[in-house]
Amino acid sequence: MKKVTQTKRSTLVKSGGEAHAYTAWIADLKRRYRATQIKAAVAVNSALIEFYWNLGKDISEKYPGKKRNIAFFANLSRDLCSGLSDIRGLSERNIRYSLAFYELYGYLPQLVADNGLGTYLPQVVADLIRVPWGHHRTIIDKCKRDRDKALFYVRRTIQNGWSRNSLLNWLSTDLYEREGKAQTNFDLTMPSDDCDLARQLVKDPQKFEVFGLSEEYSEKELKAAIVANIESTLLAFGKGVAFLGKEYPVEVGGETKNIDLLFYIVPLHRYLVVEVKTGKYEPADLGQLSGYMAIAKHVLNTPIDNQPVGLLICREHNRVLAKYHLEELGLPMGITDYELKKVLPTKAQLTKCVADAERQIAEASRVCHTNREVIG
Repeated sequence: MKKVTQTKRSTLVKSGGEAHAYTAWIADLKRRYRATQIKAAVAVNSALIEFYWNLGKDISEKYPGKKRNIAFFANLSRDLCSGLSDIRGLSERNIRYSLAFYELYGYLPQLVADNGLGTYLPQVVADLIRVPWGHHRTIIDKCKRDRDKALFYVRRTIQNGWSRNSLLNWLSTDLYEREGKAQTNFDLTMPSDDCDLARQLVKDPQKFEVFGLSEEYSEKELKAAIVANIESTLLAFGKGVAFLGKEYPVEVGGETKNIDLLFYIVPLHRYLVVEVKTGKYEPADLGQLSGYMAIAKHVLNTPIDNQPVGLLICREHNRVLAKYHLEELGLPMGITDYELKKVLPTKAQLTKCVADAERQIAEASRVCHTNREVIG
């Protein structure tokens, strides 16, 4: 009977138009179920954030600093957990974070209506409740009492969908201090919306993780190191940037020109042309970069693409001199220094290094043995 039932179901599902309707229905149910899960998760997180906010608010108002003795948080945690089982969210540490959370953002008068956080939700509060509590704890630890810096990382977490590990990584790179600090002429050469996003992409310094780079490296070796760690390179630029190639070949009038590094900024529909220099900035570098930008515009651009953006990455540059040069150019360009962060090799890289070393030792041994035979 069981086999017959399965056969009938299979026949029903596969019968012409009904099969398509059934498949579409199943797909729609899955989509709705997933949407419900997401809404439920957001609702739970919002409620949790509101609870911690109000807990911090209560402590701040009912027990200001002078009223809190050394055992206050431990006693409060014990009393709150009394009679409740498996309660981890009311630990002494979390209660301390609740107070820090409220004190960090509570300066904004519009944050709280008379009866709580959820009644009136301006953009700042809407952002706060979208970020998981674990992320907030990390931001509190790293940003201390710097509200602007904390809100910067809250918004970047939302925009980029950062995990807690990704957030920690970006906090360690001083992104807040670097973002938008690169010298550019974007405000003179791009629409305001494009300008804002483009400025987010270029930092000063631009930090890259590299492996296997000697102290005396060439431009070729530097580009190879950047590309070898392309995942971290893309993270250094930000969300929405696709890597197209190193020494990217473009045919121009029967000649092949190679662009150092070519990316595409998806939200802006613009190519990002990157020129890498291991030395100090020279005015001729911008001329070379503008030439590659012109090639990208006339050869690579499609009707939907906008004027390419150029970025010169060098060891160091004179900011006053660079400012003068950028102001005189009509193309969207930026200049930034680079900073290298050497990372530990991966298992595959270590395996390759060991294999290379073994080959070198074997070759040296063979040469030594051959020389002994000749001498003998």
